[in-house]
Amino acid sequence: MSLYQVIRQPRLLEAARSRIRKDDAAVRNETQWLRAEANNALRQGPLTIVEKQRTPPSGDKRDYMSQGPYWWANPDTPDGLPYIRRDGELNPESETFDRQKLKSVTHAIDVLALAWYFFDDSRYADHAVKLLRVFLLDEATGMRPHLEYGQAIPGICTGRGIGIIETVILAQPMVDAISLLKESPSLSSQDYASLQGWFSDYLDWLLTSSHGVCESKEHNNHGTAFDLQVCAMAMFTDQTDIARETLSTVFEKRIKQHIEPDGRQPHELSRTRALSYATYNLQLLFGLAAIGDKCSINLWNAVDETNRGLRVALDWLIPYWTQSAPFPYQQIVPFDYSVAEYLLYKASCAYDCSSYEEAARNLPAMKQSHRWNRYL
Repeated sequence: MSLYQVIRQPRLLEAARSRIRKDDAAVRNETQWLRAEANNALRQGPLTIVEKQRTPPSGDKRDYMSQGPYWWANPDTPDGLPYIRRDGELNPESETFDRQKLKSVTHAIDVLALAWYFFDDSRYADHAVKLLRVFLLDEATGMRPHLEYGQAIPGICTGRGIGIIETVILAQPMVDAISLLKESPSLSSQDYASLQGWFSDYLDWLLTSSHGVCESKEHNNHGTAFDLQVCAMAMFTDQTDIARETLSTVFEKRIKQHIEPDGRQPHELSRTRALSYATYNLQLLFGLAAIGDKCSINLWNAVDETNRGLRVALDWLIPYWTQSAPFPYQQIVPFDYSVAEYLLYKASCAYDCSSYEEAARNLPAMKQSHRWNRYL
């Protein structure tokens, strides 16, 4: 039976594992970083969101809370309130809430699940399941399945719909990591059912809460991220009708509204991190296209009469990723080329086009650690 994955491509994972077990030197070298990251994760104790100094308005530290990353204390008021927005400038204060814990535990679970699958070492699966239980399922420490207090702004609000973007990592890569662990003896059927129940509750909150309704109407990467979460969580919880319904709107609601005929993404290019946001939105759209494959909905090749589509957006970005042309918009922070590499490898498979893999090799020098992207 083929390996089940919501977003990742099972055939790439299976092919890479086969090559690793045959001691293929190229794959072994390119997955060294993964093993090192997994070994680091083994030394990481269980993280919880209850270990925070501040308490959410609910009084329950199991409730996730975060602060808008681009909001800063007001220099013109004695108490700094209300905070003011400085787009693209990360306030270190925002990193003291739950977002970093969520990112850390998701990354650890993902690399541990992949390391177990590739290297057949039960230590990795055992620890990944331990992290999952403590962070999501434990009655005393588990995160409650909602985001009422995401991206609060001091002096303005205790939470906003756009905070929901912070849980997109639960959709990609978390659900695929759990799906890998399902094949391991470490994850019991009871634990798996409990995780499905947690994600089903969170999905219900996304679809019915005022925050979720607001986020679904966002016109930039926030709206795309909302759709990706809905689709991935619906597939993971065996609610494919919800995923299909959402996917059926993606072309009209996201692709046509986000991408110009020449491939530009105006909602993202107006930001101070324009290249990062345009790349990120395309990454989210690629995730939706991958889920569409599971539902016989072809988003990869969907275009309108003016040629709006995913591939034209990809082709527009490539000269700026490879630095063969100067980027004509703002990018006030260094760009993460590993995301571009990941998308180019995905595109190479989706479009059966070797020129995208060639473009990946022409990206600015990157750490060897990211080369395993081609197997995902």
